Amino acid sequence: GFDALLGGARRDEEKARAKERIFSFRDEFGQWDPKAQRAELWNIYNTRLHPDESMRIFPISNWTELDIWQYIAREKLALPPIYYAHEREVVSRQGLLVPVTPLTPKRDGEKSTIRTVRFRTVGDISCTCPVSSTASTAEEIIIETANSTISERRATRLDDRVSEVAMEERKRAGYF
Repeated sequence: GFDALLGGARRDEEKARAKERIFSFRDEFGQWDPKAQRAELWNIYNTRLHPDESMRIFPISNWTELDIWQYIAREKLALPPIYYAHEREVVSRQGLLVPVTPLTPKRDGEKSTIRTVRFRTVGDISCTCPVSSTASTAEEIIIETANSTISERRATRLDDRVSEVAMEERKRAGYF
């Protein structure tokens, strides 16, 4: 087994993640109970585990998407090109641009187009979608992000369209 896993979740991504703590405890089945989380006041953390408990640690939990991109620009970090504008074959599905891949093929009746897109987040290709964008540098993405009115997850996650509480239900069942 393991005691802890590191993750990159942020509270601004989704309502269920807003309930997360930096040190987020899971029971012996890996399940999360938002009511059983410990207070984190004045940057004081209780990291003691109960028997059979584990924790997920989210060190950038208090950062926003804009904070991330400002850090990337300031530190001149290299990222995979998928985060920047590029041409990609997509189909429109449930109001999102779904990449056409062997794992996410076109469905009967769908027409694909080549669009200039970028991924605001990278996750499971079966549910993570790109957004229309011409931003090809960190500085351009900072401007785009500062002007965005749709959250990163709302703009990119096909599986979150299932219900308003889809993420919280998955987290309670042990989803990271």
